[in-house]
Amino acid sequence: MFQKLINSSVRLMQRWMPEPFLFAILLTFIAALLAMPICRQTPVEVIANWGGGVWGLLAFAMQMALVLVTGSALASAPALKRAIASLAALPKTPMAAIALVTSVSAVACWLNWGFGLIVGVIFAKEIARRLSGVDYRLLIASAYSGFVVWHAGLSGSVPLKLATPGPDLAAATNGAIVDPMSISHTILHPFNIAMVVLVIIAITVVNALMHPKGNAVVTVNPDLLAEEDNRPVAPAEKTPAERLEHSRLLSWLVSLLGIAYLVVSLGFRGGSFDLGTVIMIFLFLGILFHGTPVAYVRAFGKAASGAAGIILQFPFYAGIMGIITGVGESGICFGTVISNACISISSPVTYPLLTFLCAAVLNMFVPSGGGHWAIQAPIMFTAGAELGVDPGLTGMAIAWGDAWTNMIQPFWALPALAIAKLSAKDIMGFCLIDLFVSGVIIAGGLLLWAM
Repeated sequence: MFQKLINSSVRLMQRWMPEPFLFAILLTFIAALLAMPICRQTPVEVIANWGGGVWGLLAFAMQMALVLVTGSALASAPALKRAIASLAALPKTPMAAIALVTSVSAVACWLNWGFGLIVGVIFAKEIARRLSGVDYRLLIASAYSGFVVWHAGLSGSVPLKLATPGPDLAAATNGAIVDPMSISHTILHPFNIAMVVLVIIAITVVNALMHPKGNAVVTVNPDLLAEEDNRPVAPAEKTPAERLEHSRLLSWLVSLLGIAYLVVSLGFRGGSFDLGTVIMIFLFLGILFHGTPVAYVRAFGKAASGAAGIILQFPFYAGIMGIITGVGESGICFGTVISNACISISSPVTYPLLTFLCAAVLNMFVPSGGGHWAIQAPIMFTAGAELGVDPGLTGMAIAWGDAWTNMIQPFWALPALAIAKLSAKDIMGFCLIDLFVSGVIIAGGLLLWAM
């Protein structure tokens, strides 16, 4: 019975899930068509809001592309490949491999979403190369499924915004929150920790049980996953320029400079461990482990081809965000309408659950933690305060909703799919099951927390 359900889910997504770029186009038109009647905006206003938002994620798109490229380049370093291969040799059966990939990815995503997103899929690829009989689609889906806990983790945008002192906090929450909240009230709250642990255990078990049987298993030729050794061979007679290109000393010095900055920033100046920090760690460790500047340049160039989907699609999602957050002469914002709809039917007990569902719907159009903060913080924290709901709980309800529907929204799967060389329809059938399983745990946890 369970396998029939899995097969139905996989067939559903294979049939109806378009390529991520087409998904972005369809969401653009859906958002535009809904904004006109709901927000009483004219076509001209909707087009203006869309066009005004198209370039709003350029910096973030560059960050995402660099996470993918620097992470892939680091993983291709000989020393790192050997370490990943040693860990990938541990599972001896397909189900054990699926369970290990899921748990490693989820824990890594909880620590930092950028790190977990890349490490999980690279680890999954190495297991697929070494272990025969494991379903490659489910392996990559398992690596991505760990992403469901990211916003409840140490790099969660909303809880970290709540913990950041300054006048922006009061302005963003419409005066509902003035003093910063310790992460002991959000990320490290016992209820949140319990939800994270239960979700990780649940998706680990479910992913392992989802492994197809017999002829239904889709494997990949290990030769297709083998990485070429692109390390340049130093010529016997070197010119001065070639000596610099093959200089290990230069790689060590620039890596030491980057690592020293990170130590100073994080250890002595109270810097935050954010996406930029992850990129710098990937970048300078990659230079260090590849040994020479020219070796890293070649590894970086090879990895860069996988960033095409990110570069293409991010302007479209930025445009969708422009529609959702934009207003016309009516003064009505689409994101505000969705949030107010949740508030209108809420009680103190059901408010966190409805906030979670509201954030889940918004995430289909605005798959960004920072975007959710901008849209929902002024509304949801104010309404939560009027109902007497703990603001930490409101914040985590938004965070969980933002992360939950990533299981069927291919936006964040782009880096993983680029590395794995799969399409969204290959993994989303499995992720749909994870969506339902994790959703039951999250909804139940929020209701218990509220009570």
